[in-house]
Amino acid sequence: METSASTRLLTVIGDPVAHSLSPLMHNAAIRALGLDAVYVALCTPAAALPSLLTAFAAAGVAGNVTVPHKEAVERCLVRKTELCSGVGACNTFWTEHGELVGDNTDVAGVRACLKPLGGDGAGRWLLIGTGGAARAVAMVAAETRAELHVLSRDGARAGAFADWARTRGANAQPAHGALEAEVAINATPLGLRETDPLPLDPARASRLAAALDLVYAPGETRWVRTLRAAGIAAQDGREMLVRQGAAAFSRFFPAQQAPLEVMRAAVTRALRA
Repeated sequence: METSASTRLLTVIGDPVAHSLSPLMHNAAIRALGLDAVYVALCTPAAALPSLLTAFAAAGVAGNVTVPHKEAVERCLVRKTELCSGVGACNTFWTEHGELVGDNTDVAGVRACLKPLGGDGAGRWLLIGTGGAARAVAMVAAETRAELHVLSRDGARAGAFADWARTRGANAQPAHGALEAEVAINATPLGLRETDPLPLDPARASRLAAALDLVYAPGETRWVRTLRAAGIAAQDGREMLVRQGAAAFSRFFPAQQAPLEVMRAAVTRALRA
């Protein structure tokens, strides 16, 4: 990929970020459309975040945000969409008139991924995690009027998250006792490494019929493989990556239609390698 003095810089920031397929996916889309831009990953410690965002605004940088900075970036934005403000987390940003503007395309990604799993209607959901991605899940639960049960290693965090989700219209409560959800969503980083513990042992949720893991990995995550072996419909986060990425691409390049199939094919090839 050739660059020049006029090449536009796009990035994904997070910590860790070396696993991210966003650069591969977005650069494939950029090449397909013949755009003068390049997309890179920047590992960003929390302490560096404010100064980096200031530099991005000055330089006209756009990009995405991943774990663990989505909520912090939302608080740093000068302007944001109504959805971004409502979620309280930003995963997509761009620059207008020297100011950073933010949106949340995770909500669209979650919505698209739950539909083929049968999780797009009212029912009982188990949400594992309380971070920025979990907030997007809660917004979709509010839309679909699903009953949302929040599971966290920290019971106080689960309670605080459920309280927040109710302010957004979700029927949410901390998970207690027997886990009787029909749909489970992993919104934690567990699964980035093969040695990570499972977000949820399927034996703990006897009524579980479908699951969405927002983490992706070559050969799928161990949790997805375990769930399928137990007869539960499950998918990892690769389609979530593609869907939120396509929505973000349309923010970066409003005059272009995101080449969804190109982006999906790039991710699929990478996860087969």
